[in-house]
Amino acid sequence: MRHNVAHRKLGRVTEHRVALLRNQAIALLKHERIETTMPKAKELRPFVERLITVAKRGVAATAVQGKALHARRMVLAELPDKDVVGKLFDTLVPRFAERPGGYTRILRVGFRRGDAAEVAQVELVGSEYDPRKAEATAAEKEAAKPKSKGVGDRLKAAARRLRGEKGDQAATKAQAKGQTRGGRKTTTPRKAGGS
Repeated sequence: MRHNVAHRKLGRVTEHRVALLRNQAIALLKHERIETTMPKAKELRPFVERLITVAKRGVAATAVQGKALHARRMVLAELPDKDVVGKLFDTLVPRFAERPGGYTRILRVGFRRGDAAEVAQVELVGSEYDPRKAEATAAEKEAAKPKSKGVGDRLKAAARRLRGEKGDQAATKAQAKGQTRGGRKTTTPRKAGGS
């Protein structure tokens, strides 16, 4: 029987399991959405929600400087990434100021192809995925990115610049009339045999 057994072991020793939860929590707070297996997602949820609650208490007690610093240090003891902790205290906690709990959401995605493990998507509430917005931002990035040219395209462009725009038009007119640089064709036959 497994009465009063609190957590899943996830097939790992304690140090590995704690490191896994810390790394996943850092990734979740940084990207606001991650994809993992269902048991790992269920273990990650209370870990992250506890950190957000500690951060909320620290932000609420900003009048007392010692409490805010203590809360930040408590979160830093669990998440050794100062950028992520800064994002948590500066942008994420104000988003959850009025929310009494339930900061994460677990969505079942399907089953992984290799081992048929059930895959889940863990996301922070309030960072819902909008496919139209994602497509729009991807289109903006493509439009902003300069087109990369190959060596051949760059050489052709340099040749056009050297000839100038008029030279390019004159060359196409000459080719249309059959006047190319190759020289005149002769009507005399070639000698047979040859060396």
